[in-house]
Amino acid sequence: MEAMAAEQVEAQVERLLGGLGCEVAPCDIGLEQSKPASLGNNVTYIVCAVIFNDTEEILMVQEAKQDCYKKWYLPAGRVEVGESLQEALRREVKEEAGFECRPITLLLIQEQGPQWIRFIFLAEITGGSIKTLLSADRDSLQATWWDRRAPLPLRGRDILRLIDLGLKYRRDAWHPVTLPLDTGCRHVVQRLVLIFSADSNVWLLLVKGPRPHLPTAAALKTHAVTWAADTVARDAVPSAYYEHNVNTLGVLSLQHDGRQHGKTDGVCFNTLVALQPDGVARREDGTGIPPAPPARGPPPVENPRYVWHRVLSPGLRDKLLEKSATAAILPMHSLY
Repeated sequence: MEAMAAEQVEAQVERLLGGLGCEVAPCDIGLEQSKPASLGNNVTYIVCAVIFNDTEEILMVQEAKQDCYKKWYLPAGRVEVGESLQEALRREVKEEAGFECRPITLLLIQEQGPQWIRFIFLAEITGGSIKTLLSADRDSLQATWWDRRAPLPLRGRDILRLIDLGLKYRRDAWHPVTLPLDTGCRHVVQRLVLIFSADSNVWLLLVKGPRPHLPTAAALKTHAVTWAADTVARDAVPSAYYEHNVNTLGVLSLQHDGRQHGKTDGVCFNTLVALQPDGVARREDGTGIPPAPPARGPPPVENPRYVWHRVLSPGLRDKLLEKSATAAILPMHSLY
């Protein structure tokens, strides 16, 4: 790969590692099977707020909906047409709890395919007053601060894990502040920083044309978080695919606009993926065989549309090694 193209790719990866984004170019995989994202039609985004007071009590709201009437949950709800994710979070917290808030960082992204993606934010109160029963409406009955010890009938126990994540991050932030970047995207896509490391070297898997770039894959209806990385790896190194683990470590940054319905309702997840030798070699009958010597380089590319690029910048190489070793990035989980 020519030196200028290599520098451009490495500069792009540096941007993504720094929590920034890049223009979302046409997808390399899945675009012909994917429809443009249209909020309320083929995609649903949920925002959820984890908010603590000074004594680490958690803000909870009492549901007004019939199917969970009087049960308690975190402030949460659907993103509406024309909203950014952060705008939706601020609106939901105001409607359900009475407070203005400021998003601090995303804590976790959960997905069940592009048709349901939940964005969990850690946030803080900036104004307003707590909602009481006198202000009960169809959004919620009231709000309260919960010490997590007093009995409280919960709508779902899934939020207990989210509360624990918020406490963990509040006490010891394990990944950089990550908030949605205001960049339009037509589809739900993943851009992959897919790396292989050996002997303190790091390689990036790139698509060759029309200029070398990081692979992107459009989400399908049955998409799960691992789909894009698995598909690209199988496409590039089919013979070695089953001898390696394809680990989607998390999200470096995400890009979303949402202002133009049906045109910018998509999301681009810039994800870090590590291709790693399985480490357990077995015969067809399942019995183990002596492991092969450690790989000194990535598996050979078999599809001519891809190429491995060995990272030239020592600084970038060290950052990628550290990130892949610690997974100190925003987690994204499939609920399938």
